[in-house]
Amino acid sequence: MGNHKTYGKWLKSAFVVFTVSLSGASIAENRIDTQRPDAPELAAYGTHSIGVRQLEVTNPNQIEMLKLDSTEPEPATLPRYDRPLTLEVWYPALKSSTGNTTLKAYMRDGKTQVALHGKAVRDAKPEMTDKAFPLVLISHGYPGNRFLLSHLAENIASKGYVVVSIDHTDSTYRTKAAFSSTLVNRPVDQLFVLGQIEEMSKDKNSFLYGLVDTADTGLIGYSMGGYGAVINAGAGVTEQAAMSQQGAPFGTLKRHQTGIKASTDKRLKTVIAFAPWGMNYHMFSHDTLQEISVPMLLVAGSQDDVSGYENGVRAIWQGATNVNRSLLTYDNANHNAGAVMPAPEESYVFDKDLGFNISEHYIDAVWDNARMNNIAQHFVTAWLDKYLKNDVSKAAYLNIVPNANDGVYALEEQGNPKPEHTYWKGFPNRTAKGLRFERLAAGE
Repeated sequence: MGNHKTYGKWLKSAFVVFTVSLSGASIAENRIDTQRPDAPELAAYGTHSIGVRQLEVTNPNQIEMLKLDSTEPEPATLPRYDRPLTLEVWYPALKSSTGNTTLKAYMRDGKTQVALHGKAVRDAKPEMTDKAFPLVLISHGYPGNRFLLSHLAENIASKGYVVVSIDHTDSTYRTKAAFSSTLVNRPVDQLFVLGQIEEMSKDKNSFLYGLVDTADTGLIGYSMGGYGAVINAGAGVTEQAAMSQQGAPFGTLKRHQTGIKASTDKRLKTVIAFAPWGMNYHMFSHDTLQEISVPMLLVAGSQDDVSGYENGVRAIWQGATNVNRSLLTYDNANHNAGAVMPAPEESYVFDKDLGFNISEHYIDAVWDNARMNNIAQHFVTAWLDKYLKNDVSKAAYLNIVPNANDGVYALEEQGNPKPEHTYWKGFPNRTAKGLRFERLAAGE
């Protein structure tokens, strides 16, 4: 092993170098804008500069779910309150905008605030435009926050969308409370925010004035956000779910029940649901799924043990028979497939209150987060461009062989495809692996 004094001196020097490196600028980069070399084509950032702003809105006179107790008698009058919601808005900004590009977000522990780094400039001036941009709403899981899908929000804003991500009260890392609040309020929050953004788009005092067109709105939901998105796509919850005291007590979920809920909001043109929760707990049924009336892209990991795959996300995809819908599957991925940003470096620590390593909330055992994110950015871009911008050229990225592993890569020297070429469009050779993209048309 050599001279012990020499080894000791080396070890001390190495420790000093290691300590200095930990205190340097390299620590906790926490990039949300990572583009891996193997990222598919449409994952790349668009041509628009990006701004980001925080907004506060309040939905008046909502049922105060936290004051309801299913073990107590039903109150004569349900308690009410004004429900606060915090929003983060990403939007096309003036070219060459400069300034602060750091997002301050709390981690899963609800105690630690970390810095996330991207491209969006805080409070940048909006881009001057004659044609307003489509709206995309983002709804996180339980628990989560408005930054959990920030990689996706920033990315699609650069492509000419106004993206609004919601902090759902009682469902964030810092406000996690009764699950019944999430069940009842998630669909309500989503449509309320849509209405608020429409009002701001017509308000000359708002930075969103003339910038956003809510008549072309897409809704992206992850997990419980996906549950709300499925409801707002048209599916009512089942009678069993509405009457269960274990879910939301005293019939408070009836407003989302089949035959009672309002028809789909006409401003909503498409839904993208990552790992939508509920089908595996009988929140939806074959009959209620047939009420879905907007095209849907579903995204799932084949090993999802939270929302379920065969009896969960895939069953929703199969059951929505009245619309065109597609299912992107990450083979062997679990519940975080595609949606969740890379784990903050500070999350790689065991939390005794949670009882697990905080990073487990973000990471997948098989897939790299940045890789999953790039794939999601690619398909979400193609889907939104097709359904919100009527970009017919994006259909080629969606009309692909169902199993990526079956794709044949065959190009001529000039780069033109040979007749046998069936590789997924936009994916570099050898990179479309472990994925499936299946399509069903209305009536199938």
